[in-house]
Amino acid sequence: MVNSEGQLFTIEGIAAALIMLMTAYLVVNTTSVYTSGDAHINDMQLEVIGSDALKMMNTFPNSTNNKTLLAQIVREDNNYGFGNNFSTVLNGRTGAQPDTIQWMANISFVRPDGTVNSTYLNMSRPLSGGEHAVKVSQWTIIEGRQLDPSMGMVETQRLRAVLVEVFLWRD
Repeated sequence: MVNSEGQLFTIEGIAAALIMLMTAYLVVNTTSVYTSGDAHINDMQLEVIGSDALKMMNTFPNSTNNKTLLAQIVREDNNYGFGNNFSTVLNGRTGAQPDTIQWMANISFVRPDGTVNSTYLNMSRPLSGGEHAVKVSQWTIIEGRQLDPSMGMVETQRLRAVLVEVFLWRD
């Protein structure tokens, strides 16, 4: 060994450099990427608007037959009635221009044989997959119609629970 004191300083310098590199690595990796707090507010607002629209359609019974609008539309398989009423409630604003919320609705119910069926109800335009959609749902009770077309639309007095699911997105 020519100069043992120089080797000790070299080892100490390498150790100090490694400690500084490890500290910098830990600091950089523990820093989180800041995203603004309102990133998901649009989704929450869209979900509230859609949920309120479905609840409105399922709350007030019609004076003539004592059924809610949503239950009557599902019972009669009235695709146009759902689309027209839901779009009006969903996109209505106090300003001059209506909102541009698009939607796609399905209904799900249990058949008499115990299987679950999900059926397309209506849509404003097809969901292409590039949109960021949220799902809202509402249960409604219908009476008097077998929902399975293969069963021949048998009239019954049995109450049935039907789940109406709507996917919502903005253009």
